[in-house]
Amino acid sequence: MTIDASGSEPGSWNRRAILALLGGALAIGVAPIWVRLSELGPSATAFYRLLFALPVFWCWLGWDHYRGVAPSHPPSLLDVAHLFGAGVFFALDMAFWHWSLHLTTVANSTLLTNAAPIFVTLGAWWWFREAITGTFLTGLALAIAGAAVLSGASISQSTAQLRGDGIALLAAVFYGGYMLYVKRLRQRFSPMTIMAWSGIASTVSLGVITVLWGESLAVSSQRGWMILILLALTGQVAGQTLIAYAFKHLPASFSAVGLLLQPAVAAGLGWVILHEAMGPSQLVGGGVVLTGIYLCRRGSQ
Repeated sequence: MTIDASGSEPGSWNRRAILALLGGALAIGVAPIWVRLSELGPSATAFYRLLFALPVFWCWLGWDHYRGVAPSHPPSLLDVAHLFGAGVFFALDMAFWHWSLHLTTVANSTLLTNAAPIFVTLGAWWWFREAITGTFLTGLALAIAGAAVLSGASISQSTAQLRGDGIALLAAVFYGGYMLYVKRLRQRFSPMTIMAWSGIASTVSLGVITVLWGESLAVSSQRGWMILILLALTGQVAGQTLIAYAFKHLPASFSAVGLLLQPAVAAGLGWVILHEAMGPSQLVGGGVVLTGIYLCRRGSQ
Protein backbone atom coordinates (compact mmCIF):
# COMPACT_ATOMS: atom_id res chain seq x y z
CA MET A 1 0.00 0.00 0.00
CA THR A 2 1.38 3.39 -0.97
CA ILE A 3 1.67 6.53 1.11
CA ASP A 4 1.12 9.89 -0.56
CA ALA A 5 3.31 12.95 -0.22
CA SER A 6 1.18 14.32 2.58
CA GLY A 7 2.10 11.37 4.73
CA SER A 8 -1.40 9.85 4.79
CA GLU A 9 -2.09 6.26 3.91
CA PRO A 10 -5.10 5.99 1.55
CA GLY A 11 -6.49 2.93 3.32
CA SER A 12 -6.36 4.73 6.65
CA TRP A 13 -8.89 7.44 5.79
CA ASN A 14 -11.26 7.52 8.72
CA ARG A 15 -14.97 8.06 8.71
CA ARG A 16 -14.56 11.23 10.74
CA ALA A 17 -12.70 12.95 7.89
CA ILE A 18 -15.30 11.85 5.32
CA LEU A 19 -18.12 13.07 7.54
CA ALA A 20 -16.30 16.36 8.15
CA LEU A 21 -15.91 16.92 4.40
CA LEU A 22 -19.57 16.16 3.72
CA GLY A 23 -20.62 18.29 6.69
CA GLY A 24 -18.53 21.15 5.33
CA ALA A 25 -20.15 20.77 1.91
CA LEU A 26 -23.59 20.84 3.52
CA ALA A 27 -22.72 23.96 5.53
CA ILE A 28 -21.37 25.93 2.57
CA GLY A 29 -24.35 24.72 0.54
CA VAL A 30 -26.54 26.80 2.87
CA ALA A 31 -24.50 29.95 2.21
CA PRO A 32 -26.09 30.89 -1.15
CA ILE A 33 -29.50 31.04 0.55
CA TRP A 34 -28.27 33.65 3.05
CA VAL A 35 -26.51 35.57 0.25
CA ARG A 36 -29.77 35.67 -1.71
CA LEU A 37 -31.68 36.90 1.34
CA SER A 38 -29.07 39.53 2.28
CA GLU A 39 -30.02 43.17 1.78
CA LEU A 40 -26.42 44.10 0.85
CA GLY A 41 -24.42 43.69 -2.32
CA PRO A 42 -22.50 40.44 -2.90
CA SER A 43 -19.05 41.73 -1.93
CA ALA A 44 -20.34 43.55 1.17
CA THR A 45 -22.16 40.38 2.20
CA ALA A 46 -18.96 38.36 1.78
CA PHE A 47 -17.03 40.94 3.82
CA TYR A 48 -19.40 40.61 6.78
CA ARG A 49 -19.34 36.82 6.43
CA LEU A 50 -15.60 36.89 7.09
CA LEU A 51 -15.65 39.74 9.60
CA PHE A 52 -18.22 38.09 11.89
CA ALA A 53 -16.42 34.75 11.70
CA LEU A 54 -13.07 36.21 12.82
CA PRO A 55 -13.90 36.63 16.56
CA VAL A 56 -15.15 33.04 16.67
CA PHE A 57 -11.98 31.73 15.05
CA TRP A 58 -9.69 33.73 17.36
CA CYS A 59 -11.57 32.75 20.53
CA TRP A 60 -11.47 29.12 19.40
CA LEU A 61 -7.75 29.42 18.66
CA GLY A 62 -7.18 30.92 22.12
CA TRP A 63 -8.99 27.96 23.68
CA ASP A 64 -6.89 25.52 21.62
CA HIS A 65 -3.74 27.31 22.83
CA TYR A 66 -4.93 27.13 26.43
CA ARG A 67 -5.44 23.37 26.06
CA GLY A 68 -2.04 22.97 24.41
CA VAL A 69 -3.57 21.84 21.11
CA ALA A 70 -2.20 24.70 18.98
CA PRO A 71 0.38 27.49 19.36
CA SER A 72 -0.90 31.02 19.80
CA HIS A 73 0.89 32.24 16.67
CA PRO A 74 2.86 30.79 13.71
CA PRO A 75 6.56 30.25 14.45
CA SER A 76 7.91 32.53 11.69
CA LEU A 77 7.04 35.46 9.46
CA LEU A 78 7.24 33.14 6.48
CA ASP A 79 4.49 30.99 7.99
CA VAL A 80 2.38 34.11 8.52
CA ALA A 81 2.95 35.03 4.87
CA HIS A 82 1.73 31.61 3.73
CA LEU A 83 -1.36 31.84 5.95
CA PHE A 84 -2.10 35.32 4.62
CA GLY A 85 -1.55 34.01 1.09
CA ALA A 86 -4.30 31.43 1.60
CA GLY A 87 -6.58 34.21 2.82
CA VAL A 88 -5.88 36.35 -0.24
CA PHE A 89 -6.64 33.39 -2.55
CA PHE A 90 -9.98 32.88 -0.79
CA ALA A 91 -10.85 36.57 -1.03
CA LEU A 92 -9.96 36.70 -4.72
CA ASP A 93 -12.09 33.63 -5.39
CA MET A 94 -15.11 35.31 -3.82
CA ALA A 95 -14.41 38.66 -5.47
CA PHE A 96 -14.01 37.24 -8.99
CA TRP A 97 -17.06 35.02 -8.58
CA HIS A 98 -19.19 38.00 -7.52
CA TRP A 99 -17.73 40.10 -10.34
CA SER A 100 -18.61 37.43 -12.89
CA LEU A 101 -22.24 37.53 -11.72
CA HIS A 102 -22.42 41.11 -13.04
CA LEU A 103 -21.01 40.19 -16.46
CA THR A 104 -22.46 36.79 -17.33
CA THR A 105 -25.46 34.68 -16.44
CA VAL A 106 -25.81 33.14 -12.99
CA ALA A 107 -25.98 29.72 -14.67
CA ASN A 108 -22.70 30.21 -16.53
CA SER A 109 -20.98 31.58 -13.43
CA THR A 110 -22.14 28.64 -11.30
CA LEU A 111 -21.00 26.09 -13.84
CA LEU A 112 -17.55 27.61 -14.38
CA THR A 113 -16.76 28.20 -10.70
CA ASN A 114 -17.58 24.52 -10.09
CA ALA A 115 -14.60 23.69 -12.32
CA ALA A 116 -12.29 24.19 -9.29
CA PRO A 117 -11.79 20.40 -8.77
CA ILE A 118 -10.09 20.22 -12.17
CA PHE A 119 -7.40 22.65 -11.03
CA VAL A 120 -7.14 20.99 -7.62
CA THR A 121 -6.66 17.59 -9.26
CA LEU A 122 -3.91 18.94 -11.52
CA GLY A 123 -2.28 20.76 -8.61
CA ALA A 124 -2.49 17.71 -6.33
CA TRP A 125 -0.89 15.56 -9.04
CA TRP A 126 1.94 18.05 -9.58
CA TRP A 127 2.43 19.37 -6.03
CA PHE A 128 1.57 16.39 -3.78
CA ARG A 129 2.27 13.64 -6.33
CA GLU A 130 -1.18 12.17 -5.78
CA ALA A 131 -1.94 9.29 -8.12
CA ILE A 132 -4.80 10.05 -10.53
CA THR A 133 -6.60 6.93 -11.80
CA GLY A 134 -8.98 6.46 -14.70
CA THR A 135 -11.82 5.72 -12.26
CA PHE A 136 -11.14 8.98 -10.45
CA LEU A 137 -11.15 10.99 -13.70
CA THR A 138 -14.44 9.35 -14.71
CA GLY A 139 -15.94 10.27 -11.37
CA LEU A 140 -14.59 13.83 -11.67
CA ALA A 141 -16.21 14.24 -15.10
CA LEU A 142 -19.53 12.87 -13.81
CA ALA A 143 -19.50 15.12 -10.72
CA ILE A 144 -18.84 18.26 -12.78
CA ALA A 145 -21.48 17.25 -15.34
CA GLY A 146 -23.97 16.71 -12.53
CA ALA A 147 -23.16 20.13 -11.08
CA ALA A 148 -23.78 21.63 -14.54
CA VAL A 149 -27.19 19.95 -14.75
CA LEU A 150 -28.04 21.16 -11.24
CA SER A 151 -27.28 24.77 -12.17
CA GLY A 152 -29.16 24.44 -15.45
CA ALA A 153 -26.08 25.93 -17.07
CA SER A 154 -24.46 25.80 -20.46
CA ILE A 155 -21.43 27.69 -21.66
CA SER A 156 -22.54 30.98 -23.16
CA GLN A 157 -21.77 31.56 -26.83
CA SER A 158 -22.38 35.30 -26.53
CA THR A 159 -19.30 37.42 -27.15
CA ALA A 160 -20.61 40.01 -24.71
CA GLN A 161 -20.62 37.44 -21.91
CA LEU A 162 -17.28 35.85 -22.77
CA ARG A 163 -15.41 38.16 -20.41
CA GLY A 164 -17.68 37.21 -17.51
CA ASP A 165 -17.23 33.52 -18.29
CA GLY A 166 -13.46 33.95 -18.20
CA ILE A 167 -13.63 35.76 -14.85
CA ALA A 168 -15.81 32.96 -13.40
CA LEU A 169 -13.22 30.44 -14.56
CA LEU A 170 -10.52 32.57 -12.91
CA ALA A 171 -12.52 32.38 -9.66
CA ALA A 172 -12.35 28.59 -9.93
CA VAL A 173 -8.56 28.82 -10.31
CA PHE A 174 -8.27 30.90 -7.13
CA TYR A 175 -10.57 28.58 -5.18
CA GLY A 176 -8.55 25.62 -6.36
CA GLY A 177 -5.40 27.43 -5.25
CA TYR A 178 -6.96 28.12 -1.86
CA MET A 179 -7.82 24.45 -1.35
CA LEU A 180 -4.28 23.38 -2.27
CA TYR A 181 -2.93 26.03 0.10
CA VAL A 182 -5.08 24.65 2.92
CA LYS A 183 -3.95 21.09 2.13
CA ARG A 184 -0.31 22.15 2.46
CA LEU A 185 -0.87 24.27 5.58
CA ARG A 186 -2.74 21.44 7.33
CA GLN A 187 0.50 19.47 7.44
CA ARG A 188 1.76 21.96 10.03
CA PHE A 189 -1.16 23.93 11.46
CA SER A 190 -4.51 23.27 13.13
CA PRO A 191 -7.73 24.23 11.33
CA MET A 192 -8.25 27.14 13.74
CA THR A 193 -4.75 28.51 13.13
CA ILE A 194 -5.43 28.52 9.39
CA MET A 195 -8.92 29.99 9.69
CA ALA A 196 -7.92 32.71 12.17
CA TRP A 197 -4.78 33.95 10.43
CA SER A 198 -5.94 33.56 6.82
CA GLY A 199 -9.24 35.19 7.84
CA ILE A 200 -7.41 38.44 8.59
CA ALA A 201 -6.10 38.66 5.03
CA SER A 202 -9.46 37.62 3.53
CA THR A 203 -11.41 40.20 5.53
CA VAL A 204 -9.05 43.07 4.76
CA SER A 205 -8.90 42.15 1.07
CA LEU A 206 -12.67 41.94 0.71
CA GLY A 207 -13.12 45.18 2.65
CA VAL A 208 -10.89 46.97 0.16
CA ILE A 209 -12.68 45.34 -2.79
CA THR A 210 -16.10 46.31 -1.42
CA VAL A 211 -15.05 49.95 -1.07
CA LEU A 212 -13.48 50.03 -4.55
CA TRP A 213 -16.64 48.55 -6.09
CA GLY A 214 -18.74 51.19 -4.34
CA GLU A 215 -21.01 48.83 -2.39
CA SER A 216 -22.64 50.06 0.81
CA LEU A 217 -21.75 48.44 4.13
CA ALA A 218 -24.78 49.91 5.93
CA VAL A 219 -27.26 47.34 7.26
CA SER A 220 -30.71 48.82 7.87
CA SER A 221 -32.57 46.12 9.80
CA GLN A 222 -32.19 43.50 12.52
CA ARG A 223 -33.18 40.88 9.98
CA GLY A 224 -30.28 41.99 7.78
CA TRP A 225 -27.80 41.62 10.66
CA MET A 226 -29.21 38.20 11.58
CA ILE A 227 -28.81 36.91 8.02
CA LEU A 228 -25.17 38.04 7.95
CA ILE A 229 -24.46 36.38 11.31
CA LEU A 230 -26.07 33.11 10.18
CA LEU A 231 -24.03 33.26 6.96
CA ALA A 232 -20.83 33.65 8.99
CA LEU A 233 -21.69 30.79 11.35
CA THR A 234 -22.76 28.32 8.66
CA GLY A 235 -20.75 29.11 5.53
CA GLN A 236 -17.53 30.24 7.21
CA VAL A 237 -17.21 28.92 10.78
CA ALA A 238 -18.84 25.52 10.30
CA GLY A 239 -18.22 24.97 6.59
CA GLN A 240 -14.63 26.09 6.15
CA THR A 241 -13.48 24.66 9.51
CA LEU A 242 -14.83 21.20 8.73
CA ILE A 243 -13.27 21.32 5.27
CA ALA A 244 -9.88 22.38 6.67
CA TYR A 245 -10.03 19.50 9.15
CA ALA A 246 -10.82 16.96 6.43
CA PHE A 247 -8.06 18.17 4.11
CA LYS A 248 -5.34 16.83 6.40
CA HIS A 249 -6.69 13.29 6.24
CA LEU A 250 -7.94 13.07 2.63
CA PRO A 251 -6.29 13.58 -0.77
CA ALA A 252 -6.82 17.13 -2.02
CA SER A 253 -8.25 15.89 -5.33
CA PHE A 254 -10.95 13.77 -3.68
CA SER A 255 -11.76 16.53 -1.18
CA ALA A 256 -12.34 19.03 -3.96
CA VAL A 257 -14.70 16.69 -5.80
CA GLY A 258 -16.56 15.93 -2.57
CA LEU A 259 -17.35 19.62 -2.26
CA LEU A 260 -19.41 19.37 -5.46
CA LEU A 261 -22.15 18.17 -3.13
CA GLN A 262 -22.65 21.90 -2.46
CA PRO A 263 -24.72 22.62 -5.62
CA ALA A 264 -27.05 19.74 -4.74
CA VAL A 265 -27.57 21.14 -1.24
CA ALA A 266 -28.08 24.68 -2.57
CA ALA A 267 -30.60 23.48 -5.17
CA GLY A 268 -32.58 21.53 -2.57
CA LEU A 269 -32.65 24.42 -0.09
CA GLY A 270 -33.56 26.85 -2.87
CA TRP A 271 -36.55 24.64 -3.67
CA VAL A 272 -37.66 24.36 -0.02
CA ILE A 273 -36.93 27.91 1.23
CA LEU A 274 -37.02 30.15 -1.84
CA HIS A 275 -39.57 28.07 -3.80
CA GLU A 276 -37.27 27.93 -6.81
CA ALA A 277 -38.22 25.44 -9.47
CA MET A 278 -36.61 22.02 -9.13
CA GLY A 279 -37.55 19.60 -11.86
CA PRO A 280 -36.48 16.09 -12.84
CA SER A 281 -33.25 17.38 -14.38
CA GLN A 282 -32.08 18.77 -11.02
CA LEU A 283 -32.84 15.44 -9.33
CA VAL A 284 -30.89 13.63 -12.04
CA GLY A 285 -28.04 16.12 -11.67
CA GLY A 286 -27.88 15.50 -7.91
CA GLY A 287 -27.76 11.77 -8.48
CA VAL A 288 -24.96 12.16 -11.04
CA VAL A 289 -22.95 14.30 -8.59
CA LEU A 290 -23.26 11.63 -5.88
CA THR A 291 -22.30 8.89 -8.36
CA GLY A 292 -19.25 10.89 -9.43
CA ILE A 293 -18.17 11.42 -5.82
CA TYR A 294 -18.54 7.68 -5.16
CA LEU A 295 -16.37 6.81 -8.18
CA CYS A 296 -13.75 9.35 -7.10
CA ARG A 297 -13.67 7.71 -3.68
CA ARG A 298 -13.17 4.30 -5.29
CA GLY A 299 -10.59 5.66 -7.71
CA SER A 300 -8.60 7.28 -4.88
CA GLN A 301 -8.16 4.08 -2.87
